Amino acid sequence: MARPTKLALPLRDGVAASALSCPPGPWALVLDFLAERLPLVARQDWAERMARGDVLDERGEPLPIDAPFAPCRGRRLYYWRWLADEPQVPGEVGIVHQDEHLLVADKPHFLPVTPKGRYVQQTLLTRLRRLTGIADLSPLHRLDRETAGLVLFSVRADSRDAYQRLFRDREVDKVYEAIAPWSDTQAFPVDLATRLEEHPVDFMQMQTVPGEPNAFTRVSVLERLDGGWARYELQPATGAKHQLRAQMCALGLPLMGDRIYPVLQAAEDTPDFSHPLQLLARTLRFDDPVTGQARRFSTRLQLAGVPGSIRRS
Repeated sequence: MARPTKLALPLRDGVAASALSCPPGPWALVLDFLAERLPLVARQDWAERMARGDVLDERGEPLPIDAPFAPCRGRRLYYWRWLADEPQVPGEVGIVHQDEHLLVADKPHFLPVTPKGRYVQQTLLTRLRRLTGIADLSPLHRLDRETAGLVLFSVRADSRDAYQRLFRDREVDKVYEAIAPWSDTQAFPVDLATRLEEHPVDFMQMQTVPGEPNAFTRVSVLERLDGGWARYELQPATGAKHQLRAQMCALGLPLMGDRIYPVLQAAEDTPDFSHPLQLLARTLRFDDPVTGQARRFSTRLQLAGVPGSIRRS
């Protein structure tokens, strides 16, 4: 039996509808099902959402609070993610380039690329959908929440895989800038080839371990700065989790503002946006698989130096 097509529902304040399948179970009401399956949202909150018409059935019709739960193969419920208490992330999103296939955006520090955890509205994807009205917008790669700079988005589903293959096949040349301590002993440029794996205790961290390398980066010095710091150019050939941060730390040069390396700092109840990680995705270069053009995009952001912050050029 073919799986039913997901409904094409409109954005709500930049947020696309989420779909939830309805398996067999003991729930008498849709409200009971939602409260148990998605417990991070309180039952009363689900009730209020249903009263507002924010939970839809497989036909796109609003479900009332007393709607009975009817499990059915392929049946879906639809809702829009929303958080009552979401941290407001500073900084503006900039659109560097937009055409019928691609959108290239500048992401400020601290802004997640996609909705996750405590962030829905305060994400790059939601802000861009709100700015452009393009519901089908989808990121082609990721940056860490703390990293600023260029992110590529696909505009159309029919050409998306062609651009995703560029990243899978490592055919995108990426250049970053970073501020880290100056070294009197390390010769530059240096080509790093290391094996990175998740830390067995501090799961947020990656660590260098023996074995076949899976992370490759060329590191060069751009300029020496005051106070024992330097500005570096980082050219990763791979895209392992936290690759640049972990490799620079293993080199004895942890990035300015890094709250994960070398020591994982505790998460804050109220985020501190005053000391951003000094890492910037500066340029992206590739041959466009759809148009055949040689593409090169550059960020409009800059690392401000010591002490670090972001400013627009």
